[in-house]
Parts: sequence; C-alpha cells; structure tokens
Amino acid sequence: MKRRHYNLGDVVSMRKQHPCGSNEWEILRIGMDFRIRCLKCGRMVMLPRVKFEKNVKAVLRTSQGEGSPDS
Repeated sequence: MKRRHYNLGDVVSMRKQHPCGSNEWEILRIGMDFRIRCLKCGRMVMLPRVKFEKNVKAVLRTSQGEGSPDS
C-alpha cells in the first residue's frame, strides 16, 4: 500500500463524524502525531499517525503552498 503525503493546511474527510455533525478537518501539525481542527466547531484533536492515516477517507482540498521546489 502506497503511503500518502499530507501537508499543513490540507482539509481531509474522516471516516467517523464529529459530534458537532461535521467530518471535515484541517491539518495543523504533522509528525508522529497529527493535530487536526474541526472546520465546523473549531475543536482541535491530536491523533497518533497510525490512527490518523487509518481514519482518513479522502483529501478534500490541498494547501495553497503545495508545489515542488525548482532545482
């Protein structure tokens, strides 16, 4: 299975719905743990990388700063 690459500011859809009713989250921190923020209520959650990658359904929007550097 190919490993996905996530960037800061990406908006992802999670498999489980947040209690506020939304399933769209913005990525705020990447590392061994991911910090994500609910786009509806603003709640922030920290998840271990393994659990985050398992629960991501789709990347809805990518960050604006994405791009490959010129050599």
